[in-house]
Amino acid sequence: MLLMLASAESSRAQPIQPGGQVGPALDQVPAVPAPAPTGQVTIESDRQQADNVTGIITATGNVRIVYPDRRVVATSRQAQYFTREGMIILSGDVDVVQDDGNLLRADRVTYLVERERALAQPLEGQQVFSKLLIQTTPQAQPPGAQPQPLTPPLR
Repeated sequence: MLLMLASAESSRAQPIQPGGQVGPALDQVPAVPAPAPTGQVTIESDRQQADNVTGIITATGNVRIVYPDRRVVATSRQAQYFTREGMIILSGDVDVVQDDGNLLRADRVTYLVERERALAQPLEGQQVFSKLLIQTTPQAQPPGAQPQPLTPPLR
């Protein structure tokens, strides 16, 4: 199964207007709203089973989960979704990748869907690996102010 997302950009050509301008001026183009969350998750695996009595969905073998609303792709050897608890457990060579570059590698990841919380655990004697993009916002400086050094000068 393959999930394809539509692009927010239009592929239509814009007419050339008098004076050589192509299409409307940028300040006249309405902003494209972000797509509304769908809640859709795609699961690909070698085998899947659902138990209506327990509410547990299990995917095993080459598991790949795509969650477009959160811009996340996760892979593992097994995934279980506990529908009643709102919990997903990924186990075996887990990789969770966000499209902004964040990455999590572990042997087991438990994700609480409603709380948006994750717990990552390694194999015994190993470690969890994370690669995070930390975004900082520069503090506003008064006009004409010089930026402050991060460390005081040595004397």
